[in-house]
Amino acid sequence: MKKISKTVSYPSGVEGSMQKNITDVRGFRTWGAYTGVKNKRRDLAIIFSEVPASAAAVFTRNVIVAEPVKISREAIKDGRAQAFVINSGNANACTGEQGRAGAEAMVKAASDALGVAPGLVIIASTGIIGKTFPTEKVVNGIHRTAGKLSGLRLAGTLAANAILTTDTFAKLSYTQFRIGEKDVNMAGLAKGSGMIHPDMATMLAFIVSDAAISPKLLNEALNEAVDDSFNMITVDGDTSTNDMVGVMCNGLAGTKAITGKGPDYDIFLAQLKSHCIDLARQIVSDGEGATKMIRYDVEGAATRDDARRIARTISDSSLVKTAFFGRDPNWGRIIAAAGRAGVLFDPDNVDLWISTSKTSLQLLDASQPIPNVRRKAKSMMRASFLAVLLDLNQGDAKATAWGTDFSYDYVRINAEYST
Repeated sequence: MKKISKTVSYPSGVEGSMQKNITDVRGFRTWGAYTGVKNKRRDLAIIFSEVPASAAAVFTRNVIVAEPVKISREAIKDGRAQAFVINSGNANACTGEQGRAGAEAMVKAASDALGVAPGLVIIASTGIIGKTFPTEKVVNGIHRTAGKLSGLRLAGTLAANAILTTDTFAKLSYTQFRIGEKDVNMAGLAKGSGMIHPDMATMLAFIVSDAAISPKLLNEALNEAVDDSFNMITVDGDTSTNDMVGVMCNGLAGTKAITGKGPDYDIFLAQLKSHCIDLARQIVSDGEGATKMIRYDVEGAATRDDARRIARTISDSSLVKTAFFGRDPNWGRIIAAAGRAGVLFDPDNVDLWISTSKTSLQLLDASQPIPNVRRKAKSMMRASFLAVLLDLNQGDAKATAWGTDFSYDYVRINAEYST
């Protein structure tokens, strides 16, 4: 038997005004405001760069997309932006011509209020699909909020809270690192709790940095980072109409612009990927009705794509999710999910482990059940954070996915959502 060296460690989400966030990045100001779209909760955020920035964004792959997605996909094509404007409480999806006009009004209001070209405004919405878009409230809110933009740390926290829907906490990230002789800052915020699944999910994330990088390389870096983070999480198997991850880099750190692959690009990519993974894991940890967060590591695969497909299939299995909720150590559900992922591997030579932050337990050795482990496994499944390791023993490729359990509360939350 081989031993696992992995530990289980997850962010729990951070609330409060003292955490460093996007306002600690040079040249970015923000605010989160109440416009009346939601009942007594902030529902509008603006993230503004003092100068035009290199920008990139990744959007939902759902065929049905919200009106702000349609507009922002076009606006981001030139790789430049200066403002992210996000409303919550209404998704502006499946709203027809009225919704399209509302999205266009958001862009115009932000352009006028912030004094920037319309093409530098990226908009996003989140909330209930199919409800008439409250254009007047959102537009008036944009004009009022533009005058309140602040570099105070509290402002970043307010913005993070303003984009939430069924989330229970604001999701924030921040790091400082070195490129050359300069300190560079990067920070992000995100929302997401339900309708979370690879190919984005019902989630929004916005990351800003004062690094200097070409739009082409920024787009490449973002796609790679998203592929290993937001596209490897699942709560319930549903992908929404509004999902977006956007990034702006305004260059105000004074570093030499990253225009080609090399050490500086590698540092930037590693930081961007770290932020995406951090925010993605916070989203999963806040899954609707979830009582557990589970990391799924698939190792020993023949190819990275094989490992990813298996990890995603296991993490999205309703039977696996419900087993974890019920603390039922039914490893057969995990193996069965792996077997239907569309990947060929030797079913007689797999190892399976379950771990908590304190201990690891092997369940299968070369596909043979380990005797007398059920009681200990059931006890371990009381933990809020767990890890599953499936080693295929077929090669060197590996992948990691993150998911939740499936509880009674998930059904209740979504059965009552629109009311």
